[in-house]
Amino acid sequence: MIDKIIQFFFGILFFVASLIMSKSTSELFEFNKMIFIYGSTVIIVFLWLYKMIATRKIILKKTPLDIPIIIFFVSQVISTLFSIDRHVSIFGYYGRFNGGLLSIMCYILLYYALVSNKNDIEKLLKSIMASSLIVILWAIPGHFGHDLTCLLFTGKFDNSCWDNSTLAFRPELRAFSTLGQPNWLGAYLAVVFFIGIYLLIKNRSNIKYLVLNSLYLFLNFSMLLFTRSRSAILSIFIGLVLFLVYYLLFIKLSFKKILIILLIVTVVPILFFKTGEDKIDRYLKFPITKFQETNKSPIINNQPSTTSSNVTESFDIRTIVWEGALTLAKHYPLFGTGVETFAYSYNFVRPVSHNLTSEWDYVYNKAHNEYFNYLATTGFVGLGAYLIFIGVFAFYIVRKIKYQKLNIKTTDQKSKILKNSNALSTNFNSEILTLSLFCGWLTILITNFFGFSTTTTQLFFYLIPAMIFLRFTKNDDITYFGKLNGYQWLAIFAVTTYAIYILFSLGVYYYADVDYSYGLKYVKVNDQQRAAGFFEKALKLRSEPVYMDRFSSSLAYLSALASVQKETEIASEIASLSDTYNRKLIQDYPKNVFYWKTRAKNMYYFFQITGKQNELEQGISALKNAQKLSPTDPKIPYSLALYNSVLYDLSKNDQEKQNLLKLSIDEINEVIRLKSNYREGYILKGQLLKKYGFSSEAKSTFEYILKNFDKNDAESLKELQSM
Repeated sequence: MIDKIIQFFFGILFFVASLIMSKSTSELFEFNKMIFIYGSTVIIVFLWLYKMIATRKIILKKTPLDIPIIIFFVSQVISTLFSIDRHVSIFGYYGRFNGGLLSIMCYILLYYALVSNKNDIEKLLKSIMASSLIVILWAIPGHFGHDLTCLLFTGKFDNSCWDNSTLAFRPELRAFSTLGQPNWLGAYLAVVFFIGIYLLIKNRSNIKYLVLNSLYLFLNFSMLLFTRSRSAILSIFIGLVLFLVYYLLFIKLSFKKILIILLIVTVVPILFFKTGEDKIDRYLKFPITKFQETNKSPIINNQPSTTSSNVTESFDIRTIVWEGALTLAKHYPLFGTGVETFAYSYNFVRPVSHNLTSEWDYVYNKAHNEYFNYLATTGFVGLGAYLIFIGVFAFYIVRKIKYQKLNIKTTDQKSKILKNSNALSTNFNSEILTLSLFCGWLTILITNFFGFSTTTTQLFFYLIPAMIFLRFTKNDDITYFGKLNGYQWLAIFAVTTYAIYILFSLGVYYYADVDYSYGLKYVKVNDQQRAAGFFEKALKLRSEPVYMDRFSSSLAYLSALASVQKETEIASEIASLSDTYNRKLIQDYPKNVFYWKTRAKNMYYFFQITGKQNELEQGISALKNAQKLSPTDPKIPYSLALYNSVLYDLSKNDQEKQNLLKLSIDEINEVIRLKSNYREGYILKGQLLKKYGFSSEAKSTFEYILKNFDKNDAESLKELQSM
């Protein structure tokens, strides 16, 4: 009974994980998937422990990956201990969630739970296939401007619920379905494509299943093309080449039939829907149809192009980020800056060239390369352990497949035994399953090279090896010892209580994020009072640093607003509370540049209340601390120039005023040095020069803006007219 229940929950895990999402949370996709994986792990591990207690036996199967897993996990624990932000290293970066120590622990527990219990792999694969079919069908209407997610979340059957300013959320151009981003959907479909191939070959003699499986592969690959994910398309073709070469050399059975089907399900969609890559598509001379016209969208930045010609190519940005990751590894060679801390540590070494890209002010919470990400955040030890895991599994599979090949040497032998022996037919299916799953697993390594792992691909990364090992692991018959004694009941009570406590904590975590999400929505419409209320509710449920930071920022704004309304006492109390939260954050997480920026902004609000020069000086001190952590961020010297300009107005001392004048000019020149195409930087420079009496230089600056940015720049024209 317990085995069946464990099997059921693994099936639910694979079926639901790719589908689950919610409009109520701060992150629609990954947060909900991660919470679901946490909950599933708790339930499955509880049932596994219950089984061990009932049978009075430790049920833990040995696998070829035991030592690599131990080495990898220990490297992640050590990296977390030396992390610049242990909270992030444990729970993951807030907004990505996957990749923290806690999530890695869950994947490892699921790996051993799957391989140590009686699970029917065929049923799990069918669960994955059924889920992926829903994912594919869910994405199709969005391609034609009628997104099902918008219908579910807003009641409007169109694409209007997505932010069109972000190309990653344009389902009519790049499908992302229930996965969250086009590249994530592409990586997911690439893995499942090879599961579809296994079912195709297994049921090749049944015309009905042959047609259905072929149709599925056609839909899968077509949707993969709709994602316009170059890394996913590349991974499919590399996997297919490896699969077909091995099949031709060592299996051969029905090779022509399989080859023809695979060519049809890949080539025909390419002819109809193209790849989105001009270098390839210009050679495809298939007659254009109305449907194909809707798919014409050249790729820029690994996304469909926009009307802007200033979008930086994605590979150019990636090479800059990878350069930063390598520099980080040199500074923190052994264990990195800490698991999942890239969003903060990248600022330490962020190349100046990043400021000239179209994504210069984005927060890069991942290195956009799983291997560089491990290198930067967990050092050479962490990356080495990760590569050992990959290498050992790949070596094991190659040896296993070679052994299977030697068992059945010729095609004639194979044909005979398949007709005369169900056992050997099962062995043949096992060989195809191993090959298919391994090729699917290899696609993850390829897509991770150009991106990073997500919840669904991480499940496959850890559990595909478990599925393969389960095929070769002998499950011992477990003896039930009858009536449970008192110690067993006590153990079951303890395990049950702890499981319920963790599930309850996950529920609290979820509802805290819902409150945090509402707070963010009110911030967007500048209703800081309601936003602060929701941030406070979230904090009461869960002490999360990002909640505290947002709450502090909203309180600072409200304190300035109360001061304007002459509510001095209330303004002072709110400001004090805001400052308390912010001080705690920078004390606990001194290497988080974002919390120092919040402090600088808060101090400006406090200055609005008190009018004291000391508040601005504290703001400048916070900005200088931020500048130490992020020396190439042009926004920091921009703010310093503004703060020094305000201090210039307050100062009564001529010498001090001259010093402040020089400081503000030096800072704005630093802004332009860091980002030579920063229009706002030039505008501020012109305004400061004009303010300080350097009319000729100010005029030249505004004329430079009109010449190099926009000849109709309203702000520059207005400034010139007033001079």
